[in-house]
Amino acid sequence: MLNPRLDRLTGYPFQRLRELLADIPAPPGLTPIALSIGEPQHAPPPVITEHLVAHAAEWSRYPLIDGTPDFRRAIADWLRRRYRLAEGMVDPDRHVLPVAGTREGLFLSGLLAVPESKGGGKPLALVPNPYYHVWAGSAAMAGAQPVFLPATAANRFSPPLDALEPALLDRVAVAVICSPSNPCGSVASLESLVHAVELARRHDFLLVSDECYSEIYPGSPPPGALEACASLGGRLDNVLVFNSLSKRSSAPGLRSGFAAGDARLIAAFKRLRSYAATAVPYPVLAASAALWRDEEHVTRNRDLYREKFALARSVLSGRYGFFVPEGGFFLWLEVGDGEAAARALWREAALRVLPGAYIAEDGPDGNPGRNYVRVALVHDQAVTAEALERLVRVLR
Repeated sequence: MLNPRLDRLTGYPFQRLRELLADIPAPPGLTPIALSIGEPQHAPPPVITEHLVAHAAEWSRYPLIDGTPDFRRAIADWLRRRYRLAEGMVDPDRHVLPVAGTREGLFLSGLLAVPESKGGGKPLALVPNPYYHVWAGSAAMAGAQPVFLPATAANRFSPPLDALEPALLDRVAVAVICSPSNPCGSVASLESLVHAVELARRHDFLLVSDECYSEIYPGSPPPGALEACASLGGRLDNVLVFNSLSKRSSAPGLRSGFAAGDARLIAAFKRLRSYAATAVPYPVLAASAALWRDEEHVTRNRDLYREKFALARSVLSGRYGFFVPEGGFFLWLEVGDGEAAARALWREAALRVLPGAYIAEDGPDGNPGRNYVRVALVHDQAVTAEALERLVRVLR
């Protein structure tokens, strides 16, 4: 009576971590610190509460699936400013749709794009490896065969799509890119994004660009897929971009994000979400629109992460393959055996880190995450300093 595609879902990484550490008691006298989940712990902006209170009367209304004109306009304006897009390139009524957090939107994108067959065979979904589990779950439940593309130090953690054979690309229904990437923090160049868009159009597949870490970076702002579309004349064909307030505004509990792109896909996505998803409440949309219009809190947030990466550099430089990522807030540390390191760090230092193998799949050259742990620098400076000191003490 169960959908057999459920068996294709990879093991949920945080459940695997709980099972890995279940037989190990936390060391006495140390406060546990969770570095395993990318859940920002910075204080959310006060404007959230202000708008939720101001719009409290609207909790009694069922929201529309396409949100409000004000929300959609805030997103279109932000995209235009952030990526230097031409006025009118993103129409708020044709190219933008709210989502209840990007996890939901990313998962539904597979159901949106995967047909019964493509290119004379079973549809394929291109997924970077390591990966965010929802990308692979979307492909599995939509009936596509995931093709995991290794993201390793050899390719700067950005697997090139142009290495794939044209016959394989003809079978692709959806390809996921993530920049800055989770977990490695690599940033795709504008040239590579342009090439990905061209491939999506040439081989008629959906290019999903997960850009939820786009506003956390130590140097220059990362380019985005809509910026690539602008370089190609401004059409948004075959492209959907997802972003949210979880990382940008330290508001993961708000569950507010957006999809933007191809008008044809947005219209179909709106229809799908009318059946399969929760509409974002009006008070949340009001608070979200205010957050997308404000850059001051984003700048302060970004500065906090810069300070923590500077701290990490002072503690970890020359160890465990440490590098400051081009974007995002994860460390991707090479420790020899990720599972063994995770157990040792919990047993001896009360630190929870995620083994890299839990967010990667085995391939011809092994599992690209097996020798790594992912460390989320989401806490304040004091907690981060304590965590890094404990980590070095154990792994030394």
